Amino acid sequence: MVKPSGTVEAIALPLLTEAEPEPAADSGRDAESGPAAGSGPAAGLDAVADSGGRSGANGSSRPGGSYDADSIETLEGLEAVRKRPAMYIGGNGSEGLMHLVWEIVDNAVDEAAAGFASRVDVTLRRDGSIEVSDNGRGIPVDKHPDRDVSALEVVFTELHAGGKFGEGAYKASGGLHGVGASVVNALSTRVDVEVRRDGYLHELSFSEREPGHFVGGRFVPSSNVRPASQRTKATGTRVRFWPDAALFHPEARIDADEVRSRVRQMCYLVPGLRMTVADNRAGASGEPFDFVSRGGLADLVKERSEQSGAGAVSGVITANGIERFVEKVPVDGKVTEVERECTVDIALRWVSGYDSGVESFVNTIPTSSGGTHLAGFDKALTRVVNGVLLKDNRKLARLARDNGGKGGGAKTSATKDDVREGLIAAVKVTFSEPQFRGQTKQELGTPAVEGIVARVTYEQLKEWFEPGGGPRSQVKAIGDKLAAAVVNRVASKQMLDTKRKAASLGSTGMPDKLADCRIHGSEAELILVEGDSAAGPAKRGRDSEFMAILPLRGKIVNAAKASAKQVLDNAEAQAIFTAMGAGAGDAFDIDSARYGRIVILCDADVDGSHIRCLLLTLIHGYMREMLVQGRVFSAQPPLYTAKVGDRTHRAYSDDERERITAELCRGSRRPESVKWQRFKGLGEMNTDELRHCALDPETRTLRRLTMADATEADAAAEMFDVLMGSDVALRRDYLVENSSLVDEGMLDI
Repeated sequence: MVKPSGTVEAIALPLLTEAEPEPAADSGRDAESGPAAGSGPAAGLDAVADSGGRSGANGSSRPGGSYDADSIETLEGLEAVRKRPAMYIGGNGSEGLMHLVWEIVDNAVDEAAAGFASRVDVTLRRDGSIEVSDNGRGIPVDKHPDRDVSALEVVFTELHAGGKFGEGAYKASGGLHGVGASVVNALSTRVDVEVRRDGYLHELSFSEREPGHFVGGRFVPSSNVRPASQRTKATGTRVRFWPDAALFHPEARIDADEVRSRVRQMCYLVPGLRMTVADNRAGASGEPFDFVSRGGLADLVKERSEQSGAGAVSGVITANGIERFVEKVPVDGKVTEVERECTVDIALRWVSGYDSGVESFVNTIPTSSGGTHLAGFDKALTRVVNGVLLKDNRKLARLARDNGGKGGGAKTSATKDDVREGLIAAVKVTFSEPQFRGQTKQELGTPAVEGIVARVTYEQLKEWFEPGGGPRSQVKAIGDKLAAAVVNRVASKQMLDTKRKAASLGSTGMPDKLADCRIHGSEAELILVEGDSAAGPAKRGRDSEFMAILPLRGKIVNAAKASAKQVLDNAEAQAIFTAMGAGAGDAFDIDSARYGRIVILCDADVDGSHIRCLLLTLIHGYMREMLVQGRVFSAQPPLYTAKVGDRTHRAYSDDERERITAELCRGSRRPESVKWQRFKGLGEMNTDELRHCALDPETRTLRRLTMADATEADAAAEMFDVLMGSDVALRRDYLVENSSLVDEGMLDI
């Protein structure tokens, strides 16, 4: 408890002692009864204070007491499992409860994997108990050489006891730590075991982890394995256990569908093994599940690919091999090099979908977290796909060129995620004494297995991908699919980079060539000027209070046909976006714009018209809201100017020049006396002329550009590229297609 002063008061809790168990009813072998759910004094063990060598805030494990040898608590036998069940079964929810089932099922399946059993039956009883039986050899019932009790009792009462250490009774098994059966006993209120062996049926029960027998409804403690009166030629083991409900979450449940799924998976791992699941619980529905597989992992991959709902790109490809490796393990107290044999079995296929389904197994245990065997598979698969399957792929070669030749090559090779796109695979390794990371056996840690799996995967898939291996149509289909995955990934990354770049434009420093204004906002305007020659007079003739000048050098990118990446990589487009400071494309935010208007100032000739179209196309594609709100204008510089007396006349076209000339010559003035000066470009205007026609709000002429103008500009920009671009073949095709529109009389032939 925390006191107001902030100090922590340590509270010593007395250790709970087990009370004498109440007599349990003898249900018989086929009865549906058992101990009441939640019975057993161990329900409160988790409340015991965990001293574990730690002291309270005041350095003592007891109020006012000292921290001495009596403070150190030890947990012996199965008590450690009940105190910390999560260390052994992963938690006290449904997952942990299911793990108890897997521990007993795995033991039965190990008998089948070793070739001594052909059938395993799982039954979920009405009273909450679970029963697993097999027709294997049966657990030994004779006396253990180092214990004064039977081997059967040792298996269910002592941690790290079993026949799966070394290469004795089992060369490869799922239960490896020797804690499976004993953990189930530790976390159950009752366990009944029947062993059919040596011509007899032997029985031993456990009540609150104590061995004995139920006689007339009363439990009698005893270590003797009681043989039944009847003899039998059958062999095998039947285990029925009642989980201690007090140790599990109230919502923890055994999921029958999950049991069926796991059993089905087991049959794929041990071809020829028949397994059944019967759910006899109240409210359960459905027929008993009965399954056997003959094709092993190939059947598993075929089923998983059919369940994916995507079409198959290839058939099921299999690879297998056997290699030996040496590892150092303690033997009789000394670290000794031991040679192991590792068998690798792999089945895989690609489907047209995008989701991946790769499962891995060690012996008969699913390793949901993978491990060294899966790491070896992934590395080798990626290597063989890049080195063999996609070595000369044209799509990737073109992608590499587009991304900068050799410098972009690393980006265009397939990654693990690319290779796994649409991949359905199963990887299984079989060897003795694998090293797992954790008791729940979800991840393999044996280092040598990674290289073995990698070699088998690479060598056999290389042979399948090369000419003379797998069907060429399937090899090509896989190559096309994985190449498309690479292309899509690179394109997606470029799109993301482009969006990030577009959003960041304006947050960096302003372009060096920008002559900024003193105030910003809705009244400020950004004037885009064609060429450096016109930029000088424009900067001198502007009102620097609210006019900013940005000179553009040459023609900018055609945003109507270029990719977003090409647009944002264009220096002139970057300068415009950065000066506006509001982002670009989808990231454009007009409320963040530094200028309320954009004014395009270009020459009154064909080149000027082209640049104006390109700018309008850029704004339409990447700053569209400026057009929607009518904030884009085009300055109208005159094509001709003439000074008559003290008055200057300007004409914006040949027709207007002729009209003005006619008006000036209504009297005695002759047309020859009106001297018109033609401006070839804005650079020919002096500061006063440019200010008067394009910069002074009182005298300039601006045309508001609209969305309709932008649509026309897109088409015009495209036409300019056809007629004036560098693609000669495109221009030739256009002229041939439209030759009928030409007036032959105008041709100088």
